[in-house]
Amino acid sequence: MLLDLTGKKILVTGIANNRSIAWGIAQQLKAAGAELGITYLPDDKGRFEAKVRELTTPLEPSLFLPLNVQDADQMAEVFGEIKEKWGVLDGLVHCLAFAGKEELIGDYSATTAEGFARSLDISAYSLAPLCAHAKPLFSEKAGVITLSYLGAERAIPNYNVMGVAKAALEASVRYLAAELGPEKQVRVNAISAGPIRTLASSAIGGILEMIHNVEEKAPLRRTVTQMEVGGTAAFLLSDLASGISGQTIYVDAGYCVTGM
Repeated sequence: MLLDLTGKKILVTGIANNRSIAWGIAQQLKAAGAELGITYLPDDKGRFEAKVRELTTPLEPSLFLPLNVQDADQMAEVFGEIKEKWGVLDGLVHCLAFAGKEELIGDYSATTAEGFARSLDISAYSLAPLCAHAKPLFSEKAGVITLSYLGAERAIPNYNVMGVAKAALEASVRYLAAELGPEKQVRVNAISAGPIRTLASSAIGGILEMIHNVEEKAPLRRTVTQMEVGGTAAFLLSDLASGISGQTIYVDAGYCVTGM
């Protein structure tokens, strides 16, 4: 059996620019034949919309919608559009995370209550209401993918509150897998990607040192690319991965197996 997503309708969230991991995932899904829906983070001046629209036009998305996961009404509108346009959802890709720059440097104990709540809300909690809205639309054997990082289980310098958020996210994957699996065989998995130079990662203090450390110590002696993470996402959303759910799959050139 070859990897084939022809006819599958998949919603991809979190594309910001051509360095986004979500962008690599979207490209690989399209290459495998999927029909895509794309969301963008709306802003007052429409800059994100214009940037994401221009970037994703070659992918010919049949849905292009604003989505701020902290806006419950907007989230409901997105899934209303999906129901009206598609009627069904075969895949959901959650690539949403945020922490203020001040939360990603120095001591974790300096994290503010506001910063903690915001980071957990966007980066971890948001997966739950997205799945709740998607639940009645999911097809048989649909798939959900989210993005994590090694900082969910190890104390990574400066990753701080985002590590806590990713730990919560991975726990959410397990609970959602248990909830969504029985009725329609819906699978929920996380990809723990190695550090990649993205707009989001640039906010982390010492990110270049993290990347160089992986290049020096990972078994493959390199970091991974957005397209490699995208290939894993395409696999996990395909029938080839029909027996995989509730898992965190490491795509980090093997760095997680080392003791360094």
